[in-house]
Amino acid sequence: MEDKQFLSDLKQQKQLAYNRLLDEYQSRVFNTCLSFVPNMEDAEDVAQEVFIEIYNSIDKFKGNSKLSTWIYRISVNKSLEFIRKKNTKKRFGFMQSITGNAIPVDKSSYFTEYNHPGVQLENKERNETLYRAINELPESQKVVFTLHKIDGLSYKEISEITKKSVSSIESLLFRAKKNLKNILTKFYKKEGW
Repeated sequence: MEDKQFLSDLKQQKQLAYNRLLDEYQSRVFNTCLSFVPNMEDAEDVAQEVFIEIYNSIDKFKGNSKLSTWIYRISVNKSLEFIRKKNTKKRFGFMQSITGNAIPVDKSSYFTEYNHPGVQLENKERNETLYRAINELPESQKVVFTLHKIDGLSYKEISEITKKSVSSIESLLFRAKKNLKNILTKFYKKEGW
């Protein structure tokens, strides 16, 4: 996707280039925003702000990283900015499809009996518990956990987006998993599991 002509057209604010940008990145930006903000409407608003920022700042893109990395960075920053402005607890869209929002999830491992309302309710409750646990993580761990586990990015890509070393990313992800395990263990002990 990243050819010199395309970037040149973007910097000249040509409509066809922006159409191509939207076609290529709209769903990725939206899903990244949805990973950070509480609901679909807010994620749509933040995604719109991301594309406005891209439009206004494309001249600042120097090509030192991939365009996709630069766009991810804007998406994460705009999402975190939104959360701070709303002064709400942070929550992530991990497996949102179970709770009613449309993020593609690999359903190949699901059996038809899992469509039973009782099973769906159990899954929803488990996901709400996971949301609460993720909310308790420090922000840097949440960002790394979300980008790796939900968005499926590599350590290198996360490193470029967050401007942290790969070893820092590995460490943050390790601590996030350890902290999630501790949080969930305490929760389930409290609930008598």
